[in-house]
Amino acid sequence: MATITLRKTRETRVRGGHPWIYSSEIEKVDGAFENGDIVNVCDFRGKFIGRGFYNPQSQISLRILTRNDEPCDRAFFERRVRDAWEYRKRLCDPQSCRLIYSESDFLPGLVVDKFGDILVLQSLSLGIERIKDMIADLLMEIVEPAGIWERSDVPVRRLEGLEQTTGLLRGAVPDLVEMRENGILFGVDVKNGQKTGFFLDQKENRAAIAPLCPGARVLDCFCHNGSFSLHAAKYGAASVLGVDISEEALEVARANARRNDMANVTFEAHNCFDHLRELTDAGEKFDLVILDPPAFTKNKAAVPAALRGYKEINLRGLKLVRPGGFLVTCSCSQHVLTEMFQDIVNQAARDAKKRVRLVEYRTQGKDHPILPQSIETKYLKCMILQVLE
Repeated sequence: MATITLRKTRETRVRGGHPWIYSSEIEKVDGAFENGDIVNVCDFRGKFIGRGFYNPQSQISLRILTRNDEPCDRAFFERRVRDAWEYRKRLCDPQSCRLIYSESDFLPGLVVDKFGDILVLQSLSLGIERIKDMIADLLMEIVEPAGIWERSDVPVRRLEGLEQTTGLLRGAVPDLVEMRENGILFGVDVKNGQKTGFFLDQKENRAAIAPLCPGARVLDCFCHNGSFSLHAAKYGAASVLGVDISEEALEVARANARRNDMANVTFEAHNCFDHLRELTDAGEKFDLVILDPPAFTKNKAAVPAALRGYKEINLRGLKLVRPGGFLVTCSCSQHVLTEMFQDIVNQAARDAKKRVRLVEYRTQGKDHPILPQSIETKYLKCMILQVLE
């Protein structure tokens, strides 16, 4: 097994629990290796730090698997998969959850979502790619799904020197998978839908809007497949309008509404930025406005533009809320930090001439666990605000 030696003073972050080592932090490599191999990691004095996947082709050259001097064999990965599954069974709804969340489950570069009895796997690192068949076998043994579908069709794989790929890994997978989230039935297109077919990270936040919905007129912008909209309808809203730019996504949302016999929700295709402005100009008012846009930036360079986008939609959203009503505003942009997001919402409230008070600050669900040592594992921000004159 090859050994990576870190540069002097560059091991502090890793010793503190961060799972990544960048190429610029490596002093030397001793021993033969192939890209994606598991290697030892030592500090500049030669003291053992851990063991992980090494891929010098990636800027994140080393991803820590363990901090113990232990074999990373099949039994090791079996324990990791089993631990992840036991965590979900104890703390989450095992019928619809993120079963494995990469570094947060100490399996860097592996994402597995569970929809009913179907698993969807993403392989995001070369190290995981090389053991993907073993991982699929372990998932079949431990979780016993009906099938596993691969959705490794994400651009980030190029950074690892990998091509994008999709397809059946194990068992049988239908074109449409039905699952329940908070008692609502959803159809999930695991083969062609966005990401793995459904956004599970907002599951607990969608349940949190229940007290805000009875009798309410609700606007859900960037509604995608209608998950927040259907929750509002289930929780007693008088009417729900879901808006998204994608007619294809809205067809799925309408099918989900029919699947649950919900007549109090409608969906319209609009550019949400434009439609928020149009609704404001028309003097419309809602008891609850939900803003759950896609990520406005994938890198730090675009953060200023992203913040302008967040300010615009929050300014318009705040103006649309009746006095005493509520705004649920979200950001899944990893590079927009919590303090940035809160500040931009405060600026929007000031410019909208609204007083707001924070009912609750939330983040991603427990099936997307956060490593306190790694800010990258915390990306979702969700603020529930009461809007006052």
